[in-house]
Amino acid sequence: VQLQASGGGLVQTGGSLRLSCVASGRTFSTHAMGWFRQAPGKEREFVAAINWSGTTTDYTASVKGRFTISRDNAKNTVYLQMHSLKPEDTAVYYCAADRHSDISRGYDYWGQGTLVTVSS
Repeated sequence: VQLQASGGGLVQTGGSLRLSCVASGRTFSTHAMGWFRQAPGKEREFVAAINWSGTTTDYTASVKGRFTISRDNAKNTVYLQMHSLKPEDTAVYYCAADRHSDISRGYDYWGQGTLVTVSS
């Protein structure tokens, strides 16, 4: 599985962005998917995950109620809709494919990152 993330950019505090991650191959729908982020000088952290069918999601506490993960298996794409963005959301965002169809947080495949910058 090859992953290509896009949609990052510069946005003001309180703004919104939608990240997309397109997967190659025919097995996208068999993988749970996740989004991670890494801020400057910090370790990479989990942001959100979604199971293969989109019926189960998981979020880190700091983004609950502001971010929504979704997927379109027909388009081999997973999305991260981000609202009410804060400067602390500034990071490089990565998508990843779980080795399982349900969320296990065992990610075997990683895309390149897309930079999100939130100005204060």
